[in-house]
Amino acid sequence: MTPEGIISALVAGTIIGIIARILVPSMQPIGCIMTILLGIVGAFAGIFIGNAMGFGPDSADYSFWLVLLVQIVTAVILVAITAAIFRKGSSA
Repeated sequence: MTPEGIISALVAGTIIGIIARILVPSMQPIGCIMTILLGIVGAFAGIFIGNAMGFGPDSADYSFWLVLLVQIVTAVILVAITAAIFRKGSSA
């Protein structure tokens, strides 16, 4: 992976993490760094899941949007799970 690819993946992961944080209802007791990390993990996992579902680069023109949707949904799930874990741990 080229340096440009790594930088674009980090930027895309950050944006996806912010979108996921906005879409998860209620207050999340996680910080900005955790949001960015979860967005990056969600972005990479979304690519693998999208490719496994057949939304890879060789499929239709709308495959970019399908992969983006899978990335956002994956990041939303990760943010929700992590927020629940942090919330549960801090209330004890």
